[in-house]
Amino acid sequence: MSSPLRLPPPDPRLSDFTGWTRAHWESVADHLLDSVVPYATDGFAQYRLPGRPSRSGTVSDGLEGFARTFLLAAFRIAGAGGDVPPALLERYAAGLVAGTDPAHPYAWQPLTDMSQPLVEAASIALALHETRPWLFDRLSPAQRERVVAWLAGFVGRRTPDNNWVLFQVVVEQFLAEVGGPHEPGEIAAGLERIEEWYVGDGWYSDGKGKNFDYYSGWAMHLYPSLWARMAGDTARARLYAERLSRFLEHYQHLFAADGGPVHQGRSLIYRFATVVPLWLGALTGASPLPPGRTRRIASGVLRHFVERGAPDERGLLTCGWYDAFPPGTQDYSGPASPYWASKAFLGLLLPPGHPAWTDAEEAAPVDLADQVVAMPQPGWLLHATRADGVVRLVNHGSDRDRVQDPAGPPDPHYLRLAYTSHTGPDIGEQAVDGQLAVVSPEGEPSRRRRIEPLAVGERFAASAYQDGRVRVVTASVVDGPAEIRIHQVTAPAGHQVRDGGHALAGPRPPEVSSGDAWALARRADGLTSVVRGLHGYTGAGVAGGHGVNAFGAHSATPYLIHDAHPGGTAVYVSLVLLTAEPEQLAPEVRVNGDEVTLRPPAGDPITVRLGPVPELTSPALGAPIGSPAAAQTTRSRDEQHRRTGREHRRPGAVRRQADLGRRRAAGGGTRGVDVG
Repeated sequence: MSSPLRLPPPDPRLSDFTGWTRAHWESVADHLLDSVVPYATDGFAQYRLPGRPSRSGTVSDGLEGFARTFLLAAFRIAGAGGDVPPALLERYAAGLVAGTDPAHPYAWQPLTDMSQPLVEAASIALALHETRPWLFDRLSPAQRERVVAWLAGFVGRRTPDNNWVLFQVVVEQFLAEVGGPHEPGEIAAGLERIEEWYVGDGWYSDGKGKNFDYYSGWAMHLYPSLWARMAGDTARARLYAERLSRFLEHYQHLFAADGGPVHQGRSLIYRFATVVPLWLGALTGASPLPPGRTRRIASGVLRHFVERGAPDERGLLTCGWYDAFPPGTQDYSGPASPYWASKAFLGLLLPPGHPAWTDAEEAAPVDLADQVVAMPQPGWLLHATRADGVVRLVNHGSDRDRVQDPAGPPDPHYLRLAYTSHTGPDIGEQAVDGQLAVVSPEGEPSRRRRIEPLAVGERFAASAYQDGRVRVVTASVVDGPAEIRIHQVTAPAGHQVRDGGHALAGPRPPEVSSGDAWALARRADGLTSVVRGLHGYTGAGVAGGHGVNAFGAHSATPYLIHDAHPGGTAVYVSLVLLTAEPEQLAPEVRVNGDEVTLRPPAGDPITVRLGPVPELTSPALGAPIGSPAAAQTTRSRDEQHRRTGREHRRPGAVRRQADLGRRRAAGGGTRGVDVG
């Protein structure tokens, strides 16, 4: 059993929002590192943590335990200039020696095509680079040769066609740095591959398709920037810095006032790794944020999880959000997978005198005022409220379409209409949250498996999906904490239409109530999920769940229904609300064919015209949002961003990229295969 986490006293003078300083980060890092020691194998080559093994098996999981905690140790060692307890250096030096000795009983697996150890090799390479004066350079020549030989197994290997291509880039760059075997063409091809996934305004898709999630930050931005730092490539460093700066202008909004990140996407067991782009911006000089804001947001996130049980009483990070939550864990994850959260400690590479550590904390956007942020590239519309600190993300674009099984169940972490910092989706076939489902008389609901993005703009976003004879076009208008959903449903007569609100979860069942066209669930802390039918609905209810939500054992989701769709096309309008404040008055709604007018209690009326591309008009706006002119402006800007990236390509890189793509294709694609 690890010793309890002991934190320094808060420093309200320097950090008046969180109280946390660099010393708090160092204390958490030390606690995490000390707590895994009891699970080390002889020689420290593997850390076999308790829990369900991944699909890669126990040996791979043990390597993962070494590699991911080694990255944390590296940030701690390098950040302290090597002035750390000698036992920390000795443990990881011993693990490197034992793991790369084929005769050792806990030797690491060789690097093979498409295998999980390829991921871990990247963490080891980065850690070796950062700690080279204190670890790699102090190994004997024979020991260094074995480490190089193991890493060199990456040369020529195939990877999934997503963020994994960057693992090869950083591993082979370290090999080049120490005079080991490497293939410059593979480094160049990996860097060029991600240019195809850059969509503008700082956003990358994680592979081909609409794969937008936290991997855009903790992988697609992180590895190229660290590679440029390793390689000394100033031209690419500038390119990546420009993109990161744009990205952070959006990304800073994804965190609640209490530090909770918006709960969207896969690998959420990495928790506070969500802060990686913030520290990366400070490390590279790319951040548009004041240094005090960077620390305020990052420290808020780490403190958020620490105060809610992550790490747990053993000092371990489990596969979950706060507590362990197996239903939300992908099968590629094992007991040590959560330690990709080690990336969060990238900020320790900043010297103690850096302004990100010494400036007073500055307010995050949600601390100052309500926020509405349109993110056209991922198809998101964010709205946050200062009064309760909640961030809500309306999803009209990200669906992981190239990975999802076209006939399988929709991934709840990508296909919901909305995600928030205070709620998570229910997992399972019975979940109703965040979905407009058309239910057949036999009880079979339509599924939103593929999102067709239509428009994103100020306070407005729209998309569509098709499932057999059912087509649903949804337009969202946000106002403070509320989302007004306008659904244009085309379906056979007699089908039920059901619209689900936010799933509210906690340790005890929420209080619930409902009426003719409204329903709510309220937690003991006052957070409330509400739905109100504004047009077309005939009933409402609350669906309960147990053990299906990462935020607590008991969940409740309010929903609206229309018992019998008339056939053909009809319009349904709902108000979906998540708030800890008193409920606001709903707007008046008038529906005239495919035109919906909303008249809020205060402010100008808003008109939404449904059609092939829904549009929003208001006296306060210029060109209608969703109009072809607005869309063309966005497309032109994005093409300029992609062209800038292409101008940085090296001679021959396009040919090498094509060759590498053919090699990857020869081993099969990644559709329907989830990889970390």
